[in-house]
This record gives sequence, C-alpha cells and structure tokens, in this order.
Amino acid sequence: MTATPTITDSRLRRPTLCAAVFCLVSFTGFWIAQRAAQVSMVDLMVYRAEGWTVRNALDLYDMRATVHNLPNTYPPFAALLFTPLTFLGTGLIRTLATAFNLALMVALVHLALRLIGRPRVVPRAAAVLSLAAVGVWCEPVWTTLRYGQINLLVTVLVLWDLTRRSGHRGHHWAGVGTGIAAGIKITPALFAVFLALAGLVEGVRRLRSDGPFWNEHLRRAAVATGAFAGTVVLAALALPHDSHRYWTEILFATDRPGDVEGAGNQNLRGVLARLLHTPDPGLWWLAAAALFACAGLAVAVAAQLAEGRLPGNRAWAAVTCGVTALMVSPVSWSHHWVWAVPMVLLLGAEALRRRTARWRCLTAVTALLFCSFMMWYVPHDLPERVELHQNPGQMLLTAVYPVIGAVFLAIAARLTVRALRTRPPHTPGGGAPRPARPSYARG
Repeated sequence: MTATPTITDSRLRRPTLCAAVFCLVSFTGFWIAQRAAQVSMVDLMVYRAEGWTVRNALDLYDMRATVHNLPNTYPPFAALLFTPLTFLGTGLIRTLATAFNLALMVALVHLALRLIGRPRVVPRAAAVLSLAAVGVWCEPVWTTLRYGQINLLVTVLVLWDLTRRSGHRGHHWAGVGTGIAAGIKITPALFAVFLALAGLVEGVRRLRSDGPFWNEHLRRAAVATGAFAGTVVLAALALPHDSHRYWTEILFATDRPGDVEGAGNQNLRGVLARLLHTPDPGLWWLAAAALFACAGLAVAVAAQLAEGRLPGNRAWAAVTCGVTALMVSPVSWSHHWVWAVPMVLLLGAEALRRRTARWRCLTAVTALLFCSFMMWYVPHDLPERVELHQNPGQMLLTAVYPVIGAVFLAIAARLTVRALRTRPPHTPGGGAPRPARPSYARG
C-alpha cells in the first residue's frame, strides 16, 4: 500500500513561526501606538465605576463616571461581572484589558475562519496569526482597545456558539455564549431570534417529510434564551432595584448613550439623524429599522438553511445577522463594528473561491474602508452638535459603515436567492432529500 504523502513538520512549523513573529511585532507596535496616543480607555473606567457602585450598594443608573460624566447603559448583570475590576489598580487594569483584547482578536479570527470553513492555503495557525496581526489595525478594533470596550468579547461569545459542532463534546452548551452576551449587551439577543426562526422553518420542513419538528436550531435558541434569562434572574436577585429600573426605564432611554447624530453612531438611526438634521428621526428610523430587520433576518435564515447550495452558508448567515443587529440598534458606535473582521474574511474567502477581479476588488475596498477612520474626518464631538448641520459630503463620510452594511446585505441576499433556486443535492434513491440536520462548524 502506498503511503499518503504528508507535509513535514518543518514545513508546517516554518510559516507558523513566521506568522507568530509577525503577529508579535504587529501587536507590540499596536500597543506602543496606543500608549503614544495616550488612550484613556474611558469605557473601561466606566466599567470599573459600575463595579464600585455595586460594591457600595449605590444606585447603578444614577452613577456618573470619568471627567466626561458618562452614565451606565448596560444591563445590571454586566455590572456584576465588572465588580472584580475594583480590586485592581488603574494601570494594571489597562494593561490586562489590552492583553485580553489582543488575545480575543486572535480568537475572533480563529472562530471566523472555522465558521467560513475555507480550504487551508497555509496552516490554520499561520493564517490566524497573520490575519489577526493585520486586522488589529482596522478602525473598529483600534477604537475598541482605545476605549477599553468589550465588543470583541461579546462577538467571540456569539461565534463560539455558532462554531460548535453538533454531536461533539460540549455541543449541548451551544447557545450559552449568545445568552450571556445578550445579558451583557442586549443586541446579541437578535442571534437567538435568528436561530429560533431558522428552527421554525426547519421544523416545518421536517414535518412535511414526516420528520420530528424539534431540531438543532431550536435547541440552540432555547439554550440561548435560557442563559439570557439566567443572567436576568441572577441580576434581579443581586440587584433588585437596579434590575427593575433597567428593564422598565433605562432600556427604553435610547438617547442615554450619547448624541444620536454623533459621527461615531454608525447605524440607520445615526444616518437618518444627520440626514434629516434632527436628534430624533422618530418614525422614519422605526420604519427603516423594521424593514432592515425583517430583510436581514430573512436573508440570514435562508442562508443558514441553504446547506449544500451556498458555500459558507453559515458564515453568510452569521455575518448577516451581526450586521442587521448593528444597523437596527438605537446606537451602534463605530467600535461595535468588530463584525468587520469576519465580514472581510468571508468576502476574501469568496474571492479565493471565485478567483475573479470583481470579488478581489470588493474585498480590498471593504477592508480599506474599515481601516480608513473615515467618519472621523469631519467635525465631531463639539458642544455645538455640529453633526446636525452636515453637508452632503460629510453625511457620506459618516455613513460609511451603514453603507457597507447595506451593500453586504444586498450581496448576501443575491447569493442566497441564487442558491435557493438551484436544485437540492441529489440523494440516493431519487426524490427530494430529507431536511438535513444542521452541521454548523466542520473544522
């Protein structure tokens, strides 16, 4: 029997070692650049203040922190998680937060590549380290670390769920990460809605084929919902007054995080506020958000169920859902757009598969726009609220991420519709195939 040729260990180690050195140099340069820019990590200081408020049994939503007089906008469960920060010094917290976020950047790239499931051009470790070294310089990631934000953590929790393989050890916990992420920041709850809708459609398909209605999508949605409910109950037991106030008052104070028209607010509401020159776009935003949410969820569900027809269908579904959540949220600051990393990787994987200049150009332009810091080229953050008086050119610059999001949704919709129009994979014995159990991640 002829032995199967294998790549030698030295050939595997060499690109991985080079990528590790490249990543270390990039991260070190990034760290030095952040310190040279004297980043304040102001949001990290707000998190620490939330922890102090919990420890001292004060009102969590009357709290104001830092010289900017910033309020708490997160659910009370997040404040419980931030309590350990109060036992550390400010300098140590900033150092640990930077190191932790850089590690999360590597995890984000790893999980995104696992979700995409593209063929390995180079060893997986080398690809992850190299892409993380480059991706850390994009504006959403830079700003996340500048403010000491938790966006990478929330995104990694969701992707960890979406990349759990059915039937493997620990897959029964898939959904917990999404539920916890929603307990920290409400917007990831849209992923539970997406999984539930996909499960309902899949269940109806199975019933038509005399199969069981219950399926993996519904199970994961139920686990996510249960985990989220657990965070609410835990916070209610520990902080009953703050919990009641958050769920009856603070949650609906959509202007609490800051000026809606601010240049950093990269979503439908921010675009409409700047376009209409008003801090409250009202029904215009509600109508646009409802339309985009329905379209985004429909595309995400269709892509998720297009197994075998749409290459990388789970990645298209996940990124579409992430973009939809960002677009319809009342406030989506530019640093919330760390979904830019999986988006660009997905477009790049599609460009490798198709090998066309159009897809390579699309990937390159998207990556460059996310690295452009374009929304900060216009006057912003002034007491006069200058964003309410932008000219058309300034409006375009401050709409860069929503434009990317809308274009991405259109591309995902086009690919999904094309895929669904193709014939399902042939099954032995003829006839239509039975609805398949979702495979989720394969690698």
